[in-house]
This record gives sequence, C-alpha cells and structure tokens, in this order.
Amino acid sequence: MSEIILCQNEVDLALKNLQTWMKDEPVSTNLLTKLSSAFIRKEPFGLVLIIAPWNYPLNLMILPLVGAIAAGNCVVLKPSEISKNTEKVLAELLPQYLDQSCFAVVLGGPEETRQLLTHKFDYIFFTGSPQVGKIVMAAAAKHLTPITLELGGKNPCYVDDNCDPQTVANRVAWFRYFNAGQTCVAPDYILCSQEMQKRLVPALQNAITRFYGDNPQTSPNLGRIINQKHFKRLQGLLGCGRVAIGGQSDESERYIAPTVLVDVQASEAVMQEEIFGPILPLVTVRSLDEAIDFINQREKPLALYAFSNNNQVVNQMLERTSSGGFGGNDGFLYLTLPALPLGGVGNSGIGRYHGKFSFDTFSHQRACLLRSPGMEKLNDLRYPPYGPWNQQLISWAMDSQSCTLL
Repeated sequence: MSEIILCQNEVDLALKNLQTWMKDEPVSTNLLTKLSSAFIRKEPFGLVLIIAPWNYPLNLMILPLVGAIAAGNCVVLKPSEISKNTEKVLAELLPQYLDQSCFAVVLGGPEETRQLLTHKFDYIFFTGSPQVGKIVMAAAAKHLTPITLELGGKNPCYVDDNCDPQTVANRVAWFRYFNAGQTCVAPDYILCSQEMQKRLVPALQNAITRFYGDNPQTSPNLGRIINQKHFKRLQGLLGCGRVAIGGQSDESERYIAPTVLVDVQASEAVMQEEIFGPILPLVTVRSLDEAIDFINQREKPLALYAFSNNNQVVNQMLERTSSGGFGGNDGFLYLTLPALPLGGVGNSGIGRYHGKFSFDTFSHQRACLLRSPGMEKLNDLRYPPYGPWNQQLISWAMDSQSCTLL
C-alpha cells in the first residue's frame, strides 16, 4: 500500500504525462515584446543527490527518483543504512535497470553521507529529520546548491466536541498506528476537551482491538520499531502522562503496543520531540481558540488534522494555522493523490514533490525570449536619450495590463 503501489502509480503518471510536462510553456508578452516569442523551458539541473530515510525506504527513494529522471537529471542515490535490507536490494537492483553512467547508488552511514555532501551537486533532495536537514542545508550552502528538504515535526490533530468519537477513533487509529507510527505525516498528538477525551479513549480502544485483535503483538498487521535505539527512545516516552491504552513493550521483538496516553502535559518529553512510533498523547484544551493558539505557538508542522461535524470549525483550523498539508475529517489519504504536493513549511521543510510537482522540483525553469534580428527601427523608442514623451510611452508599453499570450 505505501511502498510498491505508490511508486508504480508515480512511474505510470510520468510516462503518461511527460511529453506535456516537457513542452515549452508560452507566457504573456507586453507591447515592447509583442513580436517576440516568450516561453519557459524546462531543463535538468544536472547531477542530483537524493538522500532517503528508513521509514519508507523504497517509496521515499523511488518517488523523487522518478521526478529526477523525468526532468532529465543524473542521480546519486543514498539509501538509509538503517533499513539495511532495503538498502541492499536497492544497491543490487537499481544498477540492473538504470544506466550506470547516469545513476549510482552510494552505501554507508553518517560519515559516508558527510563525505558525499562535501562534493558539489546541482540539486540535493533530502528526506529526514529537521536536525539532519540543517546539516544538509549547511553543506549545500557551501556550493550554493538548491535543495528540497522533506522534514517532519509534531503534527497536531484537533478533535471537536461536535463529532462522532468512533468515526474519529477509526480514522485516527488507522493512520497513527500504520507502519507502527513511523510516518512523518502521522498525527503526533490529539488536542481535545476533557469531555471528548472521556468519549474518545474507549472508542480508540475499540478501534485498536478491531484492527489488531486482543493481543496486537500477534497481529500480522502491526509493524515493529526499526532498531534498538529507537525502541529504547520510545520506551522512555511511555512514562509520560498516564497510559490509558496499551503501554506494553517487548525489546526482543522491538514491539511497542498501540498506546494512548492521557493527562499529558505540554512540558513532558513526549511533547518535545516527534514521537515516530505507535504512541498517541491526548492533550486537553478548553476551546478551538485555545487549540489554535497551542498549535501556532509551536513550529509549523508537516501535516495538521481537524475533526468536526461543523464545517466552520474545520475551516477555522485551516484558515488560522499553517502547515505543509491539511486533512479535514480524515488522515493522510491525500498522499495517494499525485495532484496534491507533499512538502513542509518552516521547520517541517522546504519545497514539494509528487506527480508533476516532482518534475517541476527537479527542473530548472529557464526564462526565454526570442526576437527577430530585423525590424530595428521599432526599437528606437527604448534607446536613450529619454524625453518625457518616450518615457511615458515605454511605461505604457511595459504595463502588465498590456500583456497577452498572443
């Protein structure tokens, strides 16, 4: 669902639309350029570096790669060493299908990545944490290399009193515990009233049991934590607030149960960092205004969600906040739509991709104007000396209102 199908869809979309995407894009001219041809040409940047994370190690490598290839670039691919089996498969398979003079897979850990970043690339595309994103951006700055940073953060989820708690629980539990919570656009915490918390907790318990059974550890539909380091980090967060659902863990399997924490304070560790695991804290607020203030006092998230039967509540959350993406009464299904971009804002990232947005990201938009070498007499107007009459005429000829695509 999250790895193979989305990659196939991205390839199919590019193959179907590439000729259209590549075409020169005509633009409006003014009276000064009326006899010229003005257009935008899409050109490759050149050599692109794509650094992928471990949580969706195929998807988050292949999707940007499709855009980079479609735009005509050569690519150096750096898969994550943490998802070591996928890294091995990518290193074995990609050279079999891609021209090795244009595409290369580089293996290694943080030190190898640092060495890679000392080289000059024409574009860098990085997916990962804000902390590492700053390192990548600093390295890119030394060569004035343009970048896209797909980062993360703490994604809020506001639940209004006016909604069906079981419907909310079904949708939130599905996209919070998908991939064991190791998803950059998953809801990181819920903001709701004390009354809604009382209604939501049993509804979440019902949804978790239906999805994963009475003993989620035996469910084939629940993933595991990527490694011991992240397991230990998540295990430490289970001590925050009060465990209302789950809380069990098994280090031998790197298993963390789908967990809901209540009575969580904003100052606790679970609210200070992106959780990136199957733990869902509930923080109580007294009103929509308080929830919006809570969100706006923090870094801009990659995704933001709001649930309410009242459209005005959802629209208020949309209009008065800023985030990379927004979901009203649903989760991250928008990621399945290539017509919508994925990208952050502020601390959650720079740039966007998916579908045509990927092609545009990896394309230099070259401004072009082609003019006849003749008819020089028509240019006398723009040459000095300038008097009141020709200054006024030039200003009028440059006026945007005189622009046309003809």
